[in-house]
Amino acid sequence: MHPFLFLTALCLGIVSPTTKLGLRLDAQWIQWKATYGKLYDENERWRRVVWERNMKMIERHNQEYSQGKHSFTMAMNAFGDLTNEKFRHMMHGLKIQKDKDGKVFKIPFFAEIIVPVDRRQTARVSPGQCASGWALSAAGALEGRMFQKTGQLVSLSEQNLPGCSWSQGNKGCRGGLMDYAFQHVRNNGGLDSEESDPYRAQDGSCEYTPEYSAANVTGLVNIPQQGASLLVAGTAVGPVSAAVPASLDPFQVYKEGIYYDPNCSSEDLDHGTLVVGYGSQGEEPKNQKYWIVKNSWGRDRGTQGYMLLAKDRDDQCGIATMARFPVV
Repeated sequence: MHPFLFLTALCLGIVSPTTKLGLRLDAQWIQWKATYGKLYDENERWRRVVWERNMKMIERHNQEYSQGKHSFTMAMNAFGDLTNEKFRHMMHGLKIQKDKDGKVFKIPFFAEIIVPVDRRQTARVSPGQCASGWALSAAGALEGRMFQKTGQLVSLSEQNLPGCSWSQGNKGCRGGLMDYAFQHVRNNGGLDSEESDPYRAQDGSCEYTPEYSAANVTGLVNIPQQGASLLVAGTAVGPVSAAVPASLDPFQVYKEGIYYDPNCSSEDLDHGTLVVGYGSQGEEPKNQKYWIVKNSWGRDRGTQGYMLLAKDRDDQCGIATMARFPVV
């Protein structure tokens, strides 16, 4: 189309819907790149294709949400230019293995189920940029348990865990397991503060310094598989590490609301999270119950780094399948 004719059509408001969509997406793409500081080389065209696919999926889902078909919304975030396969490779790193030589230790667990709790004010959101969700989950659970014991919230070194716990079976930014992280802290005699060994989201040498140790582990409680009532009891005392299968597209771009997806099973667990509370919304008997889950993908994802996950709905996303917390 001749430039003059195009401008005339634009002024008259008769540009085709496809052209209007293209102009809107162009503007959103430019704004999104600026917001997240995205710089590309020759692969920008491909990233734009992936971003558009994710954007259209988000808009379609949110339209269905407005029609009452879903219980949560989605939103574009810093992961918008990643395919689900690439996202899983970068951000998921749970390495489920059989207990080695009885190293996973257990103690009897008794606790009362009390009123709903919300520990978001005492749980720190950390930006995980490698497959170290297992380390961030373990450190978060230990921070919370130490807070319950001492009344002081001290940020612990997530970096100590990928750097120092290889002998327990963890693989740094290539994945690991919360159990082995807790075992390492127990064997090591402590975990440093965040101030002494800040999180770098990368593999590196072990830089544990005993004089900066800020927490220790004396035992571990493994909540029985699908033990939702015991997960409630454990969370009533403090944060609980839990694994989920975070590989579905909706999980990648979740924004707010109670996340429920019938395709999210209790199998194929691949990501460590932290359960920091539980509650419900609405009136009985149709109230909607949820877990409050802290993720490790930064404040941009979800609601300031948190999500509400459907509770008492067939162990949604396996949240009660592999849950545990340290004893301090």
